[in-house]
Amino acid sequence: MAANPGGGSTDAGGGPVRHIPVLLEEVLAALAPAPGKLILDGTFGAGGYTAAILAAGAEVIALDRDPTAIAAGQAMVAAHGGRLRLIHSQFSHLAEHAPEGGLDGVVLDIGVSSMQIDEAERGFSFQKSGPLDMRMSAEGVSAADVVNRAKVADLIRIFHFLGEESQAPRIAHAIEKRREEKPFETTRDLAGLIELVTPRKMKDKIHPATRVFQALRIFVNDELGELAQALFAAEAALKPGGRLVVVTFHSLEDRIVKKFFSDRAGKASGSRHLPVAHERAATFTAIGKPMVSASEAEAEANPRARSAKLRAGLRTEAAAEAADMSLFGFPNLASLGKLGG
Repeated sequence: MAANPGGGSTDAGGGPVRHIPVLLEEVLAALAPAPGKLILDGTFGAGGYTAAILAAGAEVIALDRDPTAIAAGQAMVAAHGGRLRLIHSQFSHLAEHAPEGGLDGVVLDIGVSSMQIDEAERGFSFQKSGPLDMRMSAEGVSAADVVNRAKVADLIRIFHFLGEESQAPRIAHAIEKRREEKPFETTRDLAGLIELVTPRKMKDKIHPATRVFQALRIFVNDELGELAQALFAAEAALKPGGRLVVVTFHSLEDRIVKKFFSDRAGKASGSRHLPVAHERAATFTAIGKPMVSASEAEAEANPRARSAKLRAGLRTEAAAEAADMSLFGFPNLASLGKLGG
């Protein structure tokens, strides 16, 4: 998952919105940064959350999988006299960067960075002509590899599950027919085909390519798997009393976070009609409301905040549980490793 600085596009591939950290006040209230505390920002991006955490007096370990974000953040590192460590890493590996004594807080802002959307050569936006890439780390399988090599059945599943695209079969079959004539190379290649296959209707609020581009981005970067692994890693890395704060922008991501916190609330296993098999100690308790969304004023000032949801939990004394991915019920999708050049 890319670092998200809290400012980005209004949809999966739309135009840029200037950098505004989303739900900043709410994030700080849930995270409670203060002098003497060590907070890990797993999604550095343009450094919006990190800057506010540093301003509150805490020290920060910040991660980003995008090398361009790491390079751009060096000035912030230099300006804070050792209080900020900026590390090139996926946030699913955050536990590897935590001290032995644990962290006081972890914040994750999930989604695509406005910086990535703004750069046409990164291939995230269908509104900018560029290579069909979408790799947040600039390594591995690209979106073009997926579109040109994946089986039709796999494309349908990717578009349907990760993009919630109702026209997935029609689009996938059109892609198969077109790529036999000429491989897809640019964002406009793909967006143009989707516009022809599923033209925009007057009532449509989003561009017809939005969901497919979202699905490809999530798939190429294994965003849902990264998020799930990051939640498990945060559970292991937080000290008792530590805080986990997660901001999501899509229902798929929010369901993962909601399911994680619900599972870690320590509910007894077993059916209500049968004796309880065993009690589970809670590893997290809720901080504030179960879910916080942006105010009308913030949503008006920053359109991207309209879909933002914040969930937060307080780490208990209980031992971290096993990192069992079956908790999330992910479908079996095509293997990225088999789609590379």
